Amino acid sequence: MRTDHRNDARIDNRLDTQRADGVPMRPLACERCAAEVLVRKSSWQQTSVQWTARATAACAERDATGGTGATGGAEGAFEGCRSLRDTIREAALHGRIEVVDPAGPGPAPRTGPGPGSPPDPRD
Repeated sequence: MRTDHRNDARIDNRLDTQRADGVPMRPLACERCAAEVLVRKSSWQQTSVQWTARATAACAERDATGGTGATGGAEGAFEGCRSLRDTIREAALHGRIEVVDPAGPGPAPRTGPGPGSPPDPRD
C-alpha cells in the first residue's frame, strides 16, 4: 500500500531547546560582556547558539563593529563573537556545558597569550 506524504507537515525544530537526545540548550554568559545566550555543544566541531535581543544588544564585539562583524562579511551580517566562542570553548573544557558527542577529535590547542608564547595577533 502506498502512502501519500504530500500533506505531511514537517516539524520545525530549529528553535527547540530540547533535542531528541535529551540534551537541552543551556544559558551561558560571555566572559567579556556578560551577554547571555543559549548554547548546545553537539560535538567539539559543532555548536548551536541562540541569541536573544538582550544578548545581541549587550555583545561588546557586535557593538564595536557596528553589528557588521568587520571581517568582510555581508553588510549588516554579524559573523560571530570571538569572546563568546572562547567562553563556550572554556565552558566545555571545564564541564560547565556538556559536549553531547565528545568521541570526535577534541579541541585544538589554544593559541595566544600564555607563559612564553607571543600574543594572538587577532586580539
